[in-house]
Order: sequence, then C-alpha cells, then structure tokens
Amino acid sequence: MSKPEIVLLVSTYQRPAHLERSLASIALQADVHDKMEVVVTDDGSGDETASLVGRFAETAPFPVKFTTHPHVAFQLSRCRNEGVAASEAPYLLFLDGDCILPPDHVRIHLEQRRPGTVMAGACLRLEQEESERITVENLGSGDLAGLGSTKERRWLAKLRRQGWFYDAIHHPTKPRLFGNNIGIWRADYERVNGYDERFEGWGCEDDDLRLRLRQAGVRIRSILGHTFTYHLWHENESTNPTHWRQGPNVAYLRRAARLTRCRNGLVKRGIDDVRVSIASSPERLEPVTGLLPPEVEPGGQDPEVEVLVLPGDGTFGRRADARLLVVLDPCRQVRKLAREAHLVLSDLPVGQLPDGQQLPLERLDWVLREFL
Repeated sequence: MSKPEIVLLVSTYQRPAHLERSLASIALQADVHDKMEVVVTDDGSGDETASLVGRFAETAPFPVKFTTHPHVAFQLSRCRNEGVAASEAPYLLFLDGDCILPPDHVRIHLEQRRPGTVMAGACLRLEQEESERITVENLGSGDLAGLGSTKERRWLAKLRRQGWFYDAIHHPTKPRLFGNNIGIWRADYERVNGYDERFEGWGCEDDDLRLRLRQAGVRIRSILGHTFTYHLWHENESTNPTHWRQGPNVAYLRRAARLTRCRNGLVKRGIDDVRVSIASSPERLEPVTGLLPPEVEPGGQDPEVEVLVLPGDGTFGRRADARLLVVLDPCRQVRKLAREAHLVLSDLPVGQLPDGQQLPLERLDWVLREFL
C-alpha cells in the first residue's frame, strides 16, 4: 500500500458511544480511503475505548492505530503529539472523537490544502435530542445538512464571514484554531515542535499553537466556507471554567515571551537546546553568566533568546522570540530598551512597566529554565 496523504488524528477520553459514531462517519468518507490513515489518540480511558478501536481497525479499509497513556490529568496536547508521532502522512487533520464528519469532509481538506497554510475549521454543536437520534446504523442514510439550531448556524456563518475578513486584511493573529477541525502540513507542525504539553487541564493549547505558527510565518485560513464537523451533545466537563479567563492555562498562554519551537512538544528540548545570545561588554559578562543555568552556553547565530545587559553598547535584534533586558546599573538607554524587551530583570526601579514585566535579577535562571 502506498504512503497515505493524510492522517486523521481523533482525540478521545471516556466517550466510546461518541467515538463509535465518529469513527463510523470516518468510514463513510467518500473517495479517499486509499489516501488516508487514522490514529485514535486516547487520554488514558479506562473503559471499552481500546477494544472499540481494535474492532474498528479489523474492518476499516485504511490503516488504524491507537495511542494512549496513563490518565493523570487532561492532556490533550500530549495526545495529539503522540498521534502525530505514530503516523506517517505528510498532512495532518486534527479531530475530536465527539464529532461526526460529513462524507466529503476529508476530500475537501485534501483539495483545500496549500503550502505554508493551516486550514482552520470549527464544528456545529448539536442539541441533545438531535445527537441521540444519530446512530451508527443511520449515519449513512441521514441528512446532516438539516441538523443544528438556527442560533448555532448563525454563529457558524459569523465565523465564516470573519474568516474571509481576516484573510482579506491579512490579520496577524486570526482566525482562531479549534482543535476539532484543523488541517496542517506535518512540516509546519514540526517547525513549531507541535503542541506544547505544558498545557494540562482545560483550554488554550490551540491558541498557543496558532500564535507560534504565526511567529513561524505560517498562514492560517478558514475552511468554514467549504466544510465543518458536527459536535455530538454531552454534558460539560466539571473541569471547564465558567469563564475563559478562569482557565488554568490562561496565565501561561499570556506569558510575555513565547518560543516558536516550544520546549515540551513533539521533541522534548532541554534548556541547553535553546539558542541564547548575550549582548554585553566583556567586563560585564561575569555577573550575568553566574545567573544562567549551567547548561546554557551563550553565543551562536539566530538566537531564540536574546539577553541584553545594561550598561553596555548592545541593542536588541528583531528575530529572537524572547528579548530579556538585564539592568545592572542605571543608564540612559534603560527606558527605550525596556519598551523593546519582553521582560526586564533588575533589582533597580526601572520605571513605568506593565505589571509582571519586571522581575528580580535572580530570576533570570528561572525565566530561561521554567518560564519559556
């Protein structure tokens, strides 16, 4: 069998009845069975999920794999990275195991893929009664086009219009990504080292991936004018916050500096794998190197992290993901360079800075080891 062109990565946890219908809709995809593979990426379900996937794999006309790990917390980023590592297709389609696909969904994603571009989708959320009427047996004969409330369809239409607008104006950060329907080239996914597995618990992992893809120069376009998925109703998870800002990952998402290639992604990168450059006069270097983790060896071209020490004659470049300003003594350049920095590290009162932008000098080790 030839190498598949696309892999469907289906994330799931403890919802076998939903997953069964999702997989049934995948089996009904038209004209693409010889082009696809499926990986069900499980978050440690303790029910019949594994046996369900095994039975599906026995009859599916395409390769089916299953990945899992012990469940200790909601680890969606880890699930997706494990699924990518277990697959081989050059194009990735991320899906959720509580969503069903229209029969032309995969074909459309294949037709719409473009170099250096991520296709951002979403789902139409079904009511409980609608969801319960959908069975494995009637999926093939049912008309999905008539499903969904007027309110939900208006919301999806709004997202579609916004997507067109963002594309027309070349918006620097939008549209958003929703992990239940994302098409992305493996090469672009690997360029940012995949999902950041520091995101545990509910939310924000898709937003972080979107921002890092943008930093890498990858374009994001909406596919909602062509296709979307249908989300089967289920009760909300007890871990979901009432408001987005209350989510456990919001603070990390909003960190001042963000490495394009996250450290805890597809490949686990130690601090010694991060390229750090220090701009400093030789006589000023010793106090700074004493605050660096011992694994860090400053220098090299195209740094991911740039540390500028004042007083000194250096200036910030524009290519580093994280610009850190270290102020040892007062000098006239501080105000200007503080505005260009993501973080300022100093034991001196540097001036008017946003909350959280200045940290004590001793925290430089922590910033490099834990913050990024």
